[in-house]
Amino acid sequence: MLISFQCATKNRSNIDSLKYLFAKMPEENTVKIECTEHSDKKEMTGAKKWMSENLLLLGTLLGVAIGAIIGFGLRPCNLSQSSIMLISYPGELFMRLLKLIILPLIISSLVAGSASLNAKLNGRIAVRTLIYFLITSIINAILGVVLVTIIHPGHPGLKETLGDGTENRGATSMLDSLLDLGRNIVADNIFQATFQQAHTAYINTSVVTFNAENGTFDSSELTERQINYRAGTNTLGIVFFCLIFGTILGTLGEKSKVVIEFFTVTFEVVMKFVTGVMWLTPFGISSVIAGKILSVNDLALVISNLACFIATVVLGVFIYQLIIMQLIYLLFLRKNPFKFYAGLIQSTCTAFATASTAAALPITFRLMNDKLKIDTRITRFVLPIGCNINMDGTALFVAIASVFIAQMNGIELGFGELVTVCFTSTAASFSSASVPSAALVLLLMVLSAIDTPVQDVSLLFAVDWIVDRFRTTNNMLGDCYAAAVVELLSKKELMAADAILQESSLDYEDGNSLRNSISKDLGPSEIVIRDDKRNGTNNI
Repeated sequence: MLISFQCATKNRSNIDSLKYLFAKMPEENTVKIECTEHSDKKEMTGAKKWMSENLLLLGTLLGVAIGAIIGFGLRPCNLSQSSIMLISYPGELFMRLLKLIILPLIISSLVAGSASLNAKLNGRIAVRTLIYFLITSIINAILGVVLVTIIHPGHPGLKETLGDGTENRGATSMLDSLLDLGRNIVADNIFQATFQQAHTAYINTSVVTFNAENGTFDSSELTERQINYRAGTNTLGIVFFCLIFGTILGTLGEKSKVVIEFFTVTFEVVMKFVTGVMWLTPFGISSVIAGKILSVNDLALVISNLACFIATVVLGVFIYQLIIMQLIYLLFLRKNPFKFYAGLIQSTCTAFATASTAAALPITFRLMNDKLKIDTRITRFVLPIGCNINMDGTALFVAIASVFIAQMNGIELGFGELVTVCFTSTAASFSSASVPSAALVLLLMVLSAIDTPVQDVSLLFAVDWIVDRFRTTNNMLGDCYAAAVVELLSKKELMAADAILQESSLDYEDGNSLRNSISKDLGPSEIVIRDDKRNGTNNI
């Protein structure tokens, strides 16, 4: 029996289903399946095809260039604050649009992704992801310490030029930071987590006591630790809740299918939304970059004074991205790593312009799923977690900045103190929020650990806007490479899950189910069954 049909799309899931079903037919019925894919559209080739596939990428790169040209070109005009605000306004709306998508994207992707896998596989993927993030963060911290020690960008004369810092915050406790991390992971109110984060604050209170000996009242100052809430989405708590919710949902069987389908469809709707937003990227990035360049005061003076520090951070970022990260990809996947790197250029530009891994997350999802073909079950799991935990660039920056401030104050750090910088920078990066300039707050903890003046952190405020953009690209790319590596390490489990799913979905009871399925999926006009008595086949 010869069965031939034409496929109007490139989706071959129906074909695989037919092959599976016909394989269960009696052996005396010889079955041959032929598929011919056809399309009414002529495929483009050469330069036109490349331009069509990379039009949005070219537009994004052009937007970056135009934004820089407008920014530097208009600086001599000394525009008013209102004019700068109007130039930045389209970029502000673009950032707000990206942030609008983040929460529904994280919730739908994590619930649908974790529910599609069993609890054991979810646990294995989570462990592999966290181990990868921990190792790469340590590598970045060590790289930062090595570079800043060799280049030695800080010297006491530089502080005389820049002056003393003005940051007068008290020493930030590493213990408080780690405890706050736990409090945010286990949120006490999931609705509150959408707009507030828990943090430890120290409040000075006056205590009045009566002195019985001289009959007077004595006043004293006491510092009390309090758990307060500040504005900002607690994405860690939302991620933790969604992972637990999705994992339990996946164990409920038939009863949970409607709920899983709801979150799956929600994810698809959000990704459709992202597709439209991506076409606004060139305009949004151009506005963001131009506005930021115009808003910085004394740009040339600031960059010239801290040029060596900026160069050290940028050099570390490129060494990690172009050498270490590519070697990790090559070691595990045995493929051309730069092809994967090139596929993420648009997301890298977005992360650079917005200085936020979270803002670039919607575009990162689209590129990883559609262009680089990473398993959606892995990207839904790894990318939202990495957006909040994996801060490779932050670990690199904090390590360099800590040693830089010590050098600027004439403090020589020994081997033990440099090791302390590496580990505290790694720990601090895990408690970092995926928002701009969060690393400056974490820097206070590391400086306190090595007994270095914390007030000098304010000296880096003037250049943080540029180095923050470079280190954010490290964070974003680290998430993507983690997803590729974890997909490879989880390949056997994913194939086993696919086999179980296919077996259950193709378990038809009789031949009528087969005919109905073919009629539904392919349409009767698309199937031609020919029979020739000489070949033992029949026409239907």
